[in-house]
Amino acid sequence: MLSHKKMTVACLDFEGVIIPEIWQGLARLCNIDDLKLTTRDIADYDELMRYRLKICDQYNLTLRDIHKVVEQMEPLDGAFAFLTWLRQRYEVIILSDTFREFVEPLMHKLQYPTLFCHSLKLDKDLRIVDYCLRQKDQKRHAVKALKAINFHTVAVGDSYNDISMLNEADHGIFFRPTKKIITEYPEFPVTNEYAELKIALERLTKDE
Repeated sequence: MLSHKKMTVACLDFEGVIIPEIWQGLARLCNIDDLKLTTRDIADYDELMRYRLKICDQYNLTLRDIHKVVEQMEPLDGAFAFLTWLRQRYEVIILSDTFREFVEPLMHKLQYPTLFCHSLKLDKDLRIVDYCLRQKDQKRHAVKALKAINFHTVAVGDSYNDISMLNEADHGIFFRPTKKIITEYPEFPVTNEYAELKIALERLTKDE
């Protein structure tokens, strides 16, 4: 007999929701303004990544340079406590368009949450040759697969590359999005602090 109440999986974006934007950190440390653009600015992910790889090649940046940035980074203020709170209530999966090689120095600070992301192709000198998508539009596909095996889904994101995930989930919530994205997608509730996000999630639980 099937369970009457579905288990809930919370699907979170990573950069901007749990950790700072890595590329923006790299831009600051290396004083390269061209790397400040994120998925908040450019909706086409392939266009954004090709642009980033071109800049990395131009400035001879390697994975070592990126790790120097990431090793100095901490999760967003309050993120670890929020993640702990959430994992006590739901199953939690981080769905990110970042790269496993990028975020390795940060994962232990978060006690290794489940992370679905992409990977990089590197040469012998750790220069980034290319990026390898695990699957195109992987966030939406992951949520769709979870729903197919009878999970209730809630998704939290902040950028253009989160929209399909938020649309696919049973409930989608913005966390600290830009005003431009809020205007373009008014159907999603907006939260700006973890306390607000907790309230929004608790309200969903009560409504189930």
